[in-house]
Amino acid sequence: MAQFGLFFVVLLAIAAVLANIGIWAPRKTWVRVAAVGATALFIPAAYASLSDLLSRPKPVSLEWMHRQAKEATVLGARIREGEAIYLWLQLPGEAQPRSYVLPYDLETAKQLHKAQGSAQKNGTETRMKGPFRKRGEREKLRPQFFAPPQPPRPEKPSNQGAPPLNMPRPGTNG
Repeated sequence: MAQFGLFFVVLLAIAAVLANIGIWAPRKTWVRVAAVGATALFIPAAYASLSDLLSRPKPVSLEWMHRQAKEATVLGARIREGEAIYLWLQLPGEAQPRSYVLPYDLETAKQLHKAQGSAQKNGTETRMKGPFRKRGEREKLRPQFFAPPQPPRPEKPSNQGAPPLNMPRPGTNG
């Protein structure tokens, strides 16, 4: 959300520069007024389009800031057969999860479904390798979705130095 404000300020600065050029250009008055009017319409349109994009999943092919991410945790997924695979991913080092969309692929959908089942069975989470790699690179990474194995149980405390506990047999005086 903080980036939204930054992007909007950048758009406002660009619009102000363009309006300034339009005002001071050696053109007829009506052309300069039209430039200022277009700038005035551009500002609310830019705000509305940016705020609308906040609620939509981003195609993984358009992700460039986290392109080098090796792995992500899948917090949620929805498979729309024949349409798309919607993912809610937690990226390493990011405080907030993000929404992405993959183009529908039967093999990818099967793999995701299988990984989710394994993760639920193991009590772990579903992971995704190379979430933002290009499609050809992703196919080399099979399996793309996976469930890490169940973590080992914690070790039991040892009684180092304590004598073994001897329990008397029932029925003896012991």
